[in-house]
Amino acid sequence: MASKSTEFSRGALATKTGVNLETVRYYESIGLMPDPGRSAAGHRIYRSSHLKRLTFIRRSRELGFTLQSIRELLELVDGGNYTCAQVRDRTRSQLDDVTSKIDDLRKIQRTLEAMAAKCDGGSVPECAVVDALYTP
Repeated sequence: MASKSTEFSRGALATKTGVNLETVRYYESIGLMPDPGRSAAGHRIYRSSHLKRLTFIRRSRELGFTLQSIRELLELVDGGNYTCAQVRDRTRSQLDDVTSKIDDLRKIQRTLEAMAAKCDGGSVPECAVVDALYTP
């Protein structure tokens, strides 16, 4: 049996990884996290492999990977037959998505700046920003 230092409750696992407890439950329910073992009393026992996997998932989410993309990455890793090129290709795809989102955010920024610049801040009920929001 593994030492107690490599066994965690769900709460301890959440704390160690910085993932919300409910998020851990959700990842289990959708199959991203494997089911933990159980103690004789029926309590969930998480091991270092769970800690490592949850860290992988959290880090991937921080980098903007979708849950489906994470599932696909984990399937590669779990199968053990992946190449660095496969992971690189998925990473480049994610980079393309992030770059596109940055471009979209810059467009939004320019639009908001232009709208705000048209507003004179007066107390008249007419507002250039509101008018712009009504404009298709």
